[in-house]
Amino acid sequence: MPGTLYLIPNTLGETTALNHVIPDHVQALTAQLSHFVAENAKTARAYLKLIHAVHPLARPLQEIAITELNVNTRAEALAGLLAPLREGIDVGLLSEAGVPAVADPGADLVRLAHKEGIAVRPLVGPSSLLLAVMASGLNGQSFAFNGYLPTDAATRTKRLKELEGRSRTDRQTQLFIETPYRNGALLEALVAACQPGTLICVATDISLPSETIRTQTAAQWKTALAGERGPDFHKKPTVFLLLAQ
Repeated sequence: MPGTLYLIPNTLGETTALNHVIPDHVQALTAQLSHFVAENAKTARAYLKLIHAVHPLARPLQEIAITELNVNTRAEALAGLLAPLREGIDVGLLSEAGVPAVADPGADLVRLAHKEGIAVRPLVGPSSLLLAVMASGLNGQSFAFNGYLPTDAATRTKRLKELEGRSRTDRQTQLFIETPYRNGALLEALVAACQPGTLICVATDISLPSETIRTQTAAQWKTALAGERGPDFHKKPTVFLLLAQ
């Protein structure tokens, strides 16, 4: 009988207060696993050290198998990552931040696990996208995550206008993210591209002590930026949301 693929949530940033964001039973289950698939082995080990401080690991850290799955992993290598599961060994899929397989390369492995009849069990943990929708005050009945937007300024502006139009037509909240050091450029592009009444939410460092979540119209953001009263989000993980009025 094959093992179970557990989808292990991670924190959304550096913190030592695991109990604030990761349920105790999730920590306990994670501590019992001997095999993991993770985006980065080094940071996965650091996370397991935090787990160990609360729930001692079933094996010494150096004996735990951690295989990497990231944007550089070739599609033909995915099947090999399921080998322990085929042998009846439970495996944890661990994201760099938040929940696995959402805006995360682990989705391909989960799909392959289903194809092979391997049980997949998602565990409770923080999702920056859902937390941002909750706190934004925008439409939580209908929303779409669009990943990263184009880096080329003209193409990005065109894409933003398309998303604003879709939001207006469907009354749908649009979510997207950016490489943290380009957060400022994206907010400026949003303000320039959107209609003055379009609502824009900027949610930064969600669940961390430095968390800030702020929803204003594009016109209000324009005034704030002109007065150098923009958000403190340089090099900080941020979710952007918009809802056209």
